[in-house]
Amino acid sequence: MITEIKKTIAVGILLFVGLMVMTNPAQAQDVQANMMKYGRLLQLIESNYVDTTDIDDLTEKAVVEVLKQLDPHSVYISKEEVEKMNEPLQGSFEGIGISFNILKDTLLVVATIPGGPSEKVGLQAGDRIMQVDNKDIAGIGLENSDVFEMLRGDKGTVVNLKVLRKRNEDLLDFRIIRDKIPIHSLDASYMINDETGYIKLNRFSATTTDEFFDAIKALKKSPRFENLVLDLRGNGGGYLKAAIELADQFLGAFKMIVYTEGENSRRKDYKASALGEFEKGKLVVLIDEGSASASEIVAGAIQDWDRGVVVGRRSFGKGLVQQPYFLNDGSMVRLTTAHYYTPSGRGIQKAYDEGVEAYRSDYRKRFEAGEFFTRDSVHFDERLMFETLINKRTVYGGGGVMPDIFVPMDTSQNYGYFNQMVRKNIVYTTTLDYLDRNRGEFTQKYPSFDAFQRDFVVEDQLVDKMIVEADHEGIERDDESVAFARPIIKEQVRALVARDLFGQNEFYQIINEDNDVIKEALKVLKSTSEYKNLLVEN
Repeated sequence: MITEIKKTIAVGILLFVGLMVMTNPAQAQDVQANMMKYGRLLQLIESNYVDTTDIDDLTEKAVVEVLKQLDPHSVYISKEEVEKMNEPLQGSFEGIGISFNILKDTLLVVATIPGGPSEKVGLQAGDRIMQVDNKDIAGIGLENSDVFEMLRGDKGTVVNLKVLRKRNEDLLDFRIIRDKIPIHSLDASYMINDETGYIKLNRFSATTTDEFFDAIKALKKSPRFENLVLDLRGNGGGYLKAAIELADQFLGAFKMIVYTEGENSRRKDYKASALGEFEKGKLVVLIDEGSASASEIVAGAIQDWDRGVVVGRRSFGKGLVQQPYFLNDGSMVRLTTAHYYTPSGRGIQKAYDEGVEAYRSDYRKRFEAGEFFTRDSVHFDERLMFETLINKRTVYGGGGVMPDIFVPMDTSQNYGYFNQMVRKNIVYTTTLDYLDRNRGEFTQKYPSFDAFQRDFVVEDQLVDKMIVEADHEGIERDDESVAFARPIIKEQVRALVARDLFGQNEFYQIINEDNDVIKEALKVLKSTSEYKNLLVEN
């Protein structure tokens, strides 16, 4: 009975909050009336309800539920979650500046962030943190959240560590003063061949534009640089401003990048400036089903202006703009206020009229329909047909950006064995342990990445050890799946070791060597005629 009463209360709250969201002046009276109605309801519950109640909790649940009725991207964020949510997009947090892993119930330093507080005091990759502020943390069932809580903190505050380092019998003491730690949105930037640069972005944050400027200027120092591969695969978006500034680097002056419009939001056009770092030269943009929002703004603008070739698979399909609104207790509502449209007028937001759960299951539906494997399985509404602005190629709205070159997901069932090993964390932890035991030797033996690329070999014994571990984890195998997985595991190990010894760029240089999407991008860039043909209507 109590549960049913609470449900009824929640429904009443939903009606109130739903009306609160409306901003049409004609509804102002209704909003005021419902504010009074809701206030009266709270008073009645507080004064007369049979059991103890938590008014704050009831209200939060109501807000969450009403936002679900609007669209999948309007969300409530509690006061406690607001700061953590903003860190990746603001581009920094405050802490000691390490990458870590919990290996055998011990906190292992994987890397120190260059210029960060830990590097400055001499903390090293491979160090094991045994105590934090005189509290033992080894062998206590440590979790990632515990580490964040212990090591993050306000800039200028002090944390004292005791560290176990190989070849040292005694624990080493470190006094570290916390500082701002950058969160990079640029994963990698390097010359993939003599003529072609590669830039990969993982999000669109407050620092993205500066990071891109630094990367493209470094690439331009290569004497034969003339092509660019911009990798937005798996990039779920971020700040609209960052997307506009990035697209501006590729488009000529005054060209439309995107425009936004909503029921209570007037149309606003965003156009390119006269200054762009890469307005000439061949451009390929990589996207997939994980590319959303800001990534789709960039890919859509490039495609609509026939500025470059888009390669990969159909993007996510998020064409809604959210604005943050703080509530009186420090919590926040991210409310959808407008749709965004590509320069040709395409709205790429996929349908959400069947509810949040159906919307969230879209990935599974696309997979089951074969969309990730064959281009012909992707269907668009003919009523949402548009044309690109220069060469009048046919493009579609209503469900993401469809690439000019479709590259299927690998369908081999033998990937299942390898993927299970990855999900069980066997490949990463075994590599980490292997690296930890051989770090000193590797550092001396491979002083440069060129030497590493040339000479580093992953022995079969290491892979065999992972296979035995997979057996212990109950992962089924056969000779075919093991033979298929072996070279992939070796590539992963090479990439992980390279990242630890040299950096993120080197990780991607190895991972991208045998990537089908990268190969397709380089193929089209190599042939000027094929590149141009893709940008004209067939």
